[in-house]
Amino acid sequence: MQNFNLKKQLAYIALTGCMAGLSFAQAQNSATIEGTTPLGPETQYRTWSIGVNAGLLNQGNIFGFNQDGFTSLQHNVGYSAYIKKQLSPSFGIKAQYLGGKVGGVNPDALAGTVSEFETNVPWSGALSGEWTMANTNWRFFNSIVKPYAAIGLGALNFETTTTVDGNASTAAAQTKIYVPVDFGFKFAIAKGVNLDLGYQLNWANQDFDGKPAGQYKNDLFSYAHAGVEFALGNSSKPALNNSNPVATLVNDYNAKYDDLKAERDILMAANEALKSQMDMLNQELQDDDGDGVANKFDKCPNTPSGVKVDGSGCPLPEMKNETKVIEKIVVTEEDRKVVDEAIKNLEFDLSKSTIRASSFPSLNRVASLLIEKNFSLKLAGHTDNTGSMQINMRLSKERAEAVKAYLVSKGANASRIEATGYGPNQPIATNATAEGRQANRRVEFTLY
Repeated sequence: MQNFNLKKQLAYIALTGCMAGLSFAQAQNSATIEGTTPLGPETQYRTWSIGVNAGLLNQGNIFGFNQDGFTSLQHNVGYSAYIKKQLSPSFGIKAQYLGGKVGGVNPDALAGTVSEFETNVPWSGALSGEWTMANTNWRFFNSIVKPYAAIGLGALNFETTTTVDGNASTAAAQTKIYVPVDFGFKFAIAKGVNLDLGYQLNWANQDFDGKPAGQYKNDLFSYAHAGVEFALGNSSKPALNNSNPVATLVNDYNAKYDDLKAERDILMAANEALKSQMDMLNQELQDDDGDGVANKFDKCPNTPSGVKVDGSGCPLPEMKNETKVIEKIVVTEEDRKVVDEAIKNLEFDLSKSTIRASSFPSLNRVASLLIEKNFSLKLAGHTDNTGSMQINMRLSKERAEAVKAYLVSKGANASRIEATGYGPNQPIATNATAEGRQANRRVEFTLY
């Protein structure tokens, strides 16, 4: 009979284990570390929880000791509830209530001895420490499976009815100290919700089964149970009893790695775009046919060497019976004023060589002056010391070339205009102030 009853208990545990497996499959994607940081404060978690469960109470146990002859077991429904404060991911304190009935039959009882008992337990209360072991799910970071064990001390209220030689009698109700020892598994089936499968052994006072025993003999009954545990508090926070510090650390590392990688990818894309733009500008500013007009502005590429060209890079018509006249070039004060006004009004787009439209009127007057008086002009581009030397040298040269191209487009002779870039090498003011740097960003015009 004892073996049969133990088989029933083991079958019950196996059935509840199958239920746990289904819950385990559903819970693999449940997050238990959202919103937490390594070594973060307790306020990141829910630390209080409540649990309810039900199961079988009987005088036997799976280990087969302390049955005191009551080998023909009577299975009765038990019920329990608890509230728990989690102090760390692996340890908590819980206050537990347990109630129900426990009974047993001694088929070999002698005359004058207790052959059967039934003990009613209207209530019991115990305070236990609960340890959660292997709170890392072995292969999984998300704390799905958590073996646990608990031990405590409490008060047990019971009333025992015994049968001797067919006569039943009920003893007065009494309250005694008892020791509950619990172990089992918890499965995280949702955020803050655990399925609880456990087996509890309870050491009670020797009067529990109504059969006298030795001084140190205590009665033992078991409670195989299944239930659920709910975390209390803000549902957006994970439960501390489901948390995994290792998973929190790894998640924080991965998030920072992803952020750094995304930032690096953006910088690499920007660098590639800038490199492509610089390659295009360098190609446009080259003068492949050597006629003094950059490719970007040359409307007649591949001009033969030595051929005179106009501002657009196209050959000038040949002049017959040309008489060489040597004339003296005189630059007047009025001429210098035209140039000074052009310098004062010259503006470019930020960090570019594009001339702003507001500069065109004064540049037009310089172009007219070059055409009317056949002046030569030297354009010298300068920058401040902000940025790399390579970029500043290129920008100063491009700006001087842009001014030359504009004047040539208005009819000025390209061969009489020289464009040079000096970068930051010839400052006229200090680069330590914004005003000084503004003064150093310039294109100088020299008539001769």
